[in-house]
Amino acid sequence: MAVPKRKTTPSKRGMRRAHDRLKQATYVEDAETGELHRPHHVDLKTGMYRGRQVIEPKDE
Repeated sequence: MAVPKRKTTPSKRGMRRAHDRLKQATYVEDAETGELHRPHHVDLKTGMYRGRQVIEPKDE
């Protein structure tokens, strides 16, 4: 079995784990309403996706 000869330093361990963090959620602003929504997702308040009405908007 392969066994490390030396202990991995905290610096090297941190460099290896640098990409494991959780990414911040991305939001885009709608051009017409100014509402924030996830990119490539339906805007649930208006029911629009890429300029088309795809679902009925929520009534509050």
